[in-house]
Amino acid sequence: MNEQIEKLAEQCYETGPIGKDGWPEYSKFNYKKFAELIVQECGVALSPMLRDMISRGQAYDLIKEHFFGVEE
Repeated sequence: MNEQIEKLAEQCYETGPIGKDGWPEYSKFNYKKFAELIVQECGVALSPMLRDMISRGQAYDLIKEHFFGVEE
């Protein structure tokens, strides 16, 4: 897996309270958070190449709109 994707994935694990044995009661992967982090990274990745085509803000807004819809 891509190193950058692995770094994002590591941020998306959630654990429950620590049990009597010293281990978390559960651990799960938050897919929604992972998707949101990928979209944020798309904005970062697009910024240098879009300098002359469209504004970085517009490109980032297009990606957010594509994944999350229009927010009012």
